[in-house]
Parts: sequence; C-alpha cells; structure tokens
Amino acid sequence: MIPAGIEIRPQHAGEGGAVRAVVSAAFGDTVTADLVDALQADEAGRKGASIVAVAGDRVVGQVQLSRSWLDAPSRIVEILVLSPLAVAPDVQGQGIGGALVRAAIAAAEDLGSPLLFLEGSPRYYPRHGFVPGGPLGFIRPSVRIPEAAFQVIKLPAWEPWMTGQLVYSEVFWRCDAVGLRD
Repeated sequence: MIPAGIEIRPQHAGEGGAVRAVVSAAFGDTVTADLVDALQADEAGRKGASIVAVAGDRVVGQVQLSRSWLDAPSRIVEILVLSPLAVAPDVQGQGIGGALVRAAIAAAEDLGSPLLFLEGSPRYYPRHGFVPGGPLGFIRPSVRIPEAAFQVIKLPAWEPWMTGQLVYSEVFWRCDAVGLRD
C-alpha cells in the first residue's frame, strides 16, 4: 500500500540534486549520496533503476537498484542489489520506505533479475520477503558485512543452481560502501 499523497515512480532527469539531498539527510552524511551519484553515473546503475517517492513536487524518498553479479559454480549471473534506501527524516515511519522496497522488488522482477541482494537491517527487510543469504548458499562479498545483514530475495527468474558469492560492482568498492568499518 502506498501512503496517501505519495507517488512512487522512476526518478526523472533533473532530480539528482533532490535525491542527493534526501539520501544525505537520511544517512546524516554525504558518503551514501556519493554512492548514489556514482552508481547513477555508472553502467551498474543504468542497468538497474532509481525509484523515488514524491509528495507533491518534493522528492521524499529514493531506492537504488544496481547491477552486480553472482559467481555461481557454472557461470556468472547478472543480478541486482538494492542499495541504498532513503527516506527524508521528517516523513519516516509513514510507510514510504516499505512502498519503495515493494517497488524495487517489482522493478527487479520486471528487469528479469533472478535475485535481489542487500545489506541492511535484519529487523526491517524480512517483512518484505528478504531472508539471510548464507543459509541459502550465498556468500557475502566482504567479511565486513554482518551475516544477519546479508539478505536476499529470490525472484521468479531464479533457478536452484544459482548459488555462490555476490560480487558487487566496482562502484561499491571505489566508494568504500561495502560492510562496516571500525
């Protein structure tokens, strides 16, 4: 369910500044906003999607999908990563984040991805169908990602042989946006 007065749609050209402001406010820094900018400028982001939540003419949320890979035993599989998810602090807790996650899952399905990975709160994302990746045969791209935060959802294009290690696109590494630092 989409909260009243909120439109969920693809990001339009020219909304990069508004998206950057929302991501910076939600995360309390510019590091994650730099990641969004870098993903959107890279093929990894262009092969994914940027979805925004808009209230009137104000962008109040954003979720980024970007291409990465699964190093499966038989071959490399192109998959999608949901990162980041941001909602403006003054409208958090109203269901906007959930609406963006649902839209991201639908977009990943539409793009034909067999899997959608993320590193995030094990208390938040399971309500949207995400489960820990390790028990399903998936390997974190970095030991700095807590096991509980490494989550995945299998999409209709998934096949049982698709297990292995998630390999983030180069942008995540260049922006040092993989796992937790001391």
